[in-house]
Amino acid sequence: MTSIAPLSRIPETEIESLLDRAFGADRHGRTAYRLRAGTRWMPELSFAALDDAGRMVGLIQCWPVRLENEPLVMVGPVAVEPDLQQKGTGRALMDAMLAAADASDLPGADALMMIGDPEYYGRFWGFSADATAGWIIDGPVERRRLLARLRGGRTVGAHGAIRPRIEALVG
Repeated sequence: MTSIAPLSRIPETEIESLLDRAFGADRHGRTAYRLRAGTRWMPELSFAALDDAGRMVGLIQCWPVRLENEPLVMVGPVAVEPDLQQKGTGRALMDAMLAAADASDLPGADALMMIGDPEYYGRFWGFSADATAGWIIDGPVERRRLLARLRGGRTVGAHGAIRPRIEALVG
């Protein structure tokens, strides 16, 4: 049985090690890394999945980004130990993050974006590419995989560039 805990309780070295195992050490060149360059993950929306022994077996991180001047939150990576994938850990992490985002008044928590499988993230959590067709990002991506989930009537611009929200580091 896994439990969900704040990712801020986990040493950074353990986080990086799990990300390497899940995605490979060459993951830093991916488009998602460019979109959040220079920012820190958001502790309020980032979680770890722990096994019964307290060992981290999965994680989800969220990052402050922006569409022009509109704050958004970028979801991902969602990483699970390779030998434990397809057992519901990633889904539990997404559920925990979405519950936190839905209860949050953090800038951008009502406008989540991610690069992911539209069938999976759409079916379970309502992410879609409907709002993202005119978004520009730094790096290659299949347009159908650039997804957004807007809460409470939030709208976002139909056109513009997604960039890191560096000002989130101040304060």
